[in-house]
Amino acid sequence: MGRRRDVRGQVVLITGAARGIGAGVARDLAGRGARVALVGLEADELARVAADCGPDAGHWEADVTSWEALERAVAGAVERYGRIDVVLANAGIAATGFTRSIDPKAFERVIDINLLGVWRTVRVALPHLIASKGYAMLVSSAAAIAHIPGNSAYTAAKAGVEAFGNALRGEVRHLGVDVGVVHPTWIATDMVNSVEDHPVFGPVRAADRGFASRKYPLSVAVDLISAGVRDRARAVHVPGWVGVLKLFRALLPRVIEQAARKYVPAADRDAIRDIEARGAEESSIVGPGARAAVRSAGSR
Repeated sequence: MGRRRDVRGQVVLITGAARGIGAGVARDLAGRGARVALVGLEADELARVAADCGPDAGHWEADVTSWEALERAVAGAVERYGRIDVVLANAGIAATGFTRSIDPKAFERVIDINLLGVWRTVRVALPHLIASKGYAMLVSSAAAIAHIPGNSAYTAAKAGVEAFGNALRGEVRHLGVDVGVVHPTWIATDMVNSVEDHPVFGPVRAADRGFASRKYPLSVAVDLISAGVRDRARAVHVPGWVGVLKLFRALLPRVIEQAARKYVPAADRDAIRDIEARGAEESSIVGPGARAAVRSAGSR
């Protein structure tokens, strides 16, 4: 456990704050007295979350693939609040598809947002965290530990976030900054729910009856991540059994490969048919966050 801190008056900057985990944690921490600075796409959704968080909440529309947009958002938060004490680098999307057929732009967009977006967020905010001796929490995933076929872009990005967070922790400890990494499993967010609606990967997920495929309420993630922020935790596992997976990293690839033999050949064929029917971009999109990212990329 880290050192439990009262977040009243703390300035918490959250990326990906329009929906899901980001929005839920923002509401929770604001309810505990934190001053939340919300960053993300989907301006209307972002404004609604800010309204839920009270009159002291600020929001800035920004795409984490843009240095300029992030710099404006962070500068705006510092101008408004005078400091940043915590950064929750949460912005992320998913894209469905197998490597041989997925839309290349979709694959690279996941890396750009989920991994490089975290790097950009940390780099821009780090001087302010050093000044406040603050805390950075980076959202990785259970996918960084268990590498599932059809999820290669997301897996690669989230594994990178974990590695980045672990290296960063050693770099900034002497400056008084703490770093934590979050590993959620399947959480009932718009992104996960959209995976279940996908014509190819939805049935694949529905057929998986293992305990690791269970979907948890958003409140589970919010409670654990909020507690992690207050503890300045090194790692947050959502739920706790995800941490046990780390003990079996060397074995998991073979286990997953064996299981994949049962479903990948048919799903691979179905994925190509889906791309032929709907187009590569549409077939890859998972959830409103990913759709907003496509729109943002198209507007630049």
